[in-house]
Amino acid sequence: MGGGGSSLRVCADHRGGINWLSLSPDGQRLLTGSEDGTARLWSTEDGRCCALLQGHESYVTFCQLEEEAAFTCSADCTIRRWDVLTGRCLQVYRGHTSIVNRILVANNQLFSGSYDRTARVWTVDGGQVSQELRGHRNCVLTLAYSTPWDVPGTPCLEETMAGGLLVTGSTDGTAKVWQVASGCCHQTLRGHTGAVLCLVLDAPGRTAFTGSTDATIRAWDILTGEQLRVFREHQGSVICLELVDRLLYSGSADRTARCWLADVGEQVCTFPAHRHSVSALKYHAGTLFTGSGDTCARAFDAQSGALQRVFRGHLIINCLQVHGQVLYTVSHDGTLRLWDMRGLQTPRPTPRRPAAKRSLSRLFSNKVACAPDAPLQAA
Repeated sequence: MGGGGSSLRVCADHRGGINWLSLSPDGQRLLTGSEDGTARLWSTEDGRCCALLQGHESYVTFCQLEEEAAFTCSADCTIRRWDVLTGRCLQVYRGHTSIVNRILVANNQLFSGSYDRTARVWTVDGGQVSQELRGHRNCVLTLAYSTPWDVPGTPCLEETMAGGLLVTGSTDGTAKVWQVASGCCHQTLRGHTGAVLCLVLDAPGRTAFTGSTDATIRAWDILTGEQLRVFREHQGSVICLELVDRLLYSGSADRTARCWLADVGEQVCTFPAHRHSVSALKYHAGTLFTGSGDTCARAFDAQSGALQRVFRGHLIINCLQVHGQVLYTVSHDGTLRLWDMRGLQTPRPTPRRPAAKRSLSRLFSNKVACAPDAPLQAA
């Protein structure tokens, strides 16, 4: 059983629950979005609030922090762009007719998904809608963007990929692939029997992984729409996903996190010990961090599955980030907490064994030490 983690700082400036936490690309700032209708910028160096972003007329659902601008979306149906140095609102994006659930800034474009059943593409500087993507039969919950790639000898596909592809997941049980340049639906990914709650793309941007309330994860070829494989071990809704070096990590309402071989769909490790749904995941330097509805964040050895440390103090944890030797968590309790990660043991290389006929999971266990080991003790 892992030891307890020490809290470095508790930031309680928000007056409502915190729904999301974003880390800047340079690791110098954090952005939080809250039920109190505001967002705040924080320094990762000392945990101090350096800007209050006010202007939304309802709660902030999601946020993304870039080098020079912060982006927030809200239940007031708008998206806002903010100056990270002054906290001044630079742009308001209007057009959605219901709660904006998710935003994504990529390739100098802004993408959004809403309860109004649409996704939209915006010009970042002008604030204008360049594409309105209609086709889902219920709200759009999650987004992922695939940058254009070359498809030699296939002019039609090259034209399709000209502006990249946007993948959206919806409570209607489908994911859709959209041509950003034309706004046309390129593929509809059908197979889930419940809402699509989370979505990630592999590094080339050609395979999508979707998690659903039907307790499965599914892999898809986003160009052809083919379902490649189904991951079936979870016993509850799949809430969050993270893909790291061909390993897929998932968090579920069944109170576990799991690790899978992304290319074949085989489960290779389970991370138990949670007493409620696993609501957030983050892999960092050989450690898998999880956030749960049981008020705790946890650190597991990502190779062995051993619990290394438990961070106690929150209510339901909504999101977490890692920078340097600090774990950052946000919660329904309205606080941002900074936790000391020092002393977490790094994974040791697994000794090589003589070659023999082994199953794929055994081979994987030898490569990344996923075979059962004695629990690691925190320093």
